[in-house]
Amino acid sequence: MDLPSLAGLAPFVDPLALAIVGGGTVVAVVLRTKLTDLARGIAALRTLGRRLFDAGPLLTQIAALERIARRHGVLALDRTVIGDPDLAQAIALVVDGKSPEAVAAALHAARTARFERHAAAADMWTAAAELAPSMGMIGTLIGLVEMFTAMRDPAAIGGAMAVALLTTLYGAILASLVALPIAARLRRQARQELLARARIEPPLMALAALEPVRANLHEIAA
Repeated sequence: MDLPSLAGLAPFVDPLALAIVGGGTVVAVVLRTKLTDLARGIAALRTLGRRLFDAGPLLTQIAALERIARRHGVLALDRTVIGDPDLAQAIALVVDGKSPEAVAAALHAARTARFERHAAAADMWTAAAELAPSMGMIGTLIGLVEMFTAMRDPAAIGGAMAVALLTTLYGAILASLVALPIAARLRRQARQELLARARIEPPLMALAALEPVRANLHEIAA
């Protein structure tokens, strides 16, 4: 971008207006959000550029675990290395001899808890989108008050008017172009992962039901 273009943006930059809208929004979000949810909302920014969750690799791993269980029994799964926490928890329950229903309940609880955590992070950004225009309106009122108190000083009216107008602009930009898109993307990622993780539940329930079937076959063979 050339220098004349940059110079043309100068009228739209006002430190006081930025401080009112940006600082006010941050303070208001901190006051209404739990610290844990606040930390999740900030940490969630790292996930915005990631691909959506894909259950395919987990399904492939479950199929491999099923082959091991059919050949050596479910106790052999205790030695496998599993990176995904939900899958690791389910396999631990299978090794402990829990029923398919118990495995399904644990997976559902883990899936729901993860979705709630992701939703809390998105809620933080939704709150910022709701508060930013209000901070802009507060800045507009501050600017108008400064204008009325400086009516006898024409040189001061311009700065006060800039604050009044730019705070409204900053509030709209922060809400519409920053906070709302982030919140929408986080919610979309959370919903997609919730649905994708539901795909691993049936094969894990089948894996949990495998050992009794295997034991019955051994009894019949004997």
